[in-house]
Amino acid sequence: MKLITEVTGSGLPLLLDDIDTDRIIPARFLRCVTFDGLGEHAFEDDRQQDHTHPFDDPHYQGASVLIAGRNFGCGSSREHAPQALMRWGIEAIIGESFAEIFFGNCTTLGVPCVCASRSDLEKLAALAKAESEMPVTVDLANHQVRAGHLTVPVTILDSARAALTTGKWDFLGQLLEGAVAVRETAATLPYMTGFKA
Repeated sequence: MKLITEVTGSGLPLLLDDIDTDRIIPARFLRCVTFDGLGEHAFEDDRQQDHTHPFDDPHYQGASVLIAGRNFGCGSSREHAPQALMRWGIEAIIGESFAEIFFGNCTTLGVPCVCASRSDLEKLAALAKAESEMPVTVDLANHQVRAGHLTVPVTILDSARAALTTGKWDFLGQLLEGAVAVRETAATLPYMTGFKA
């Protein structure tokens, strides 16, 4: 299981409020059988309408820390939205607040979502715009984000922080770690052994 105590990468400023999941990944892309390829369609409609959108800006290609606004990920409960962001390359999100289901979906994918004050988000966004290559570190252990000379406090639900920092967010990893116990239990179940005594 992968323990996530901090994420470091360049920042991508998208300091807008009430970005819903349909804007993150438009509904026409939900017909996919797998999540493969969703990343290239993140913010597809916004990017078509605004050719200066940060997700199209060459300065932010390869960025992995998204700097967002208030109520990020609101709207439907579709897991496709965090999947699209993750597959685009986002590994952590800093926002003023997050929609509850979006936050939970991100946590189960290993993408930390931390909350910062609006003024601190504005400072982080300004730094990312001024120096797009500057590393931004989301430090879950110390409840802070660091970028250049700036260190800002952040919050995250204790349960999400515990899941990320202990690897418990990775349900498949937990299952694989317990493979021996799973096989032993399966061997005792009649419907797994053909009802043989």
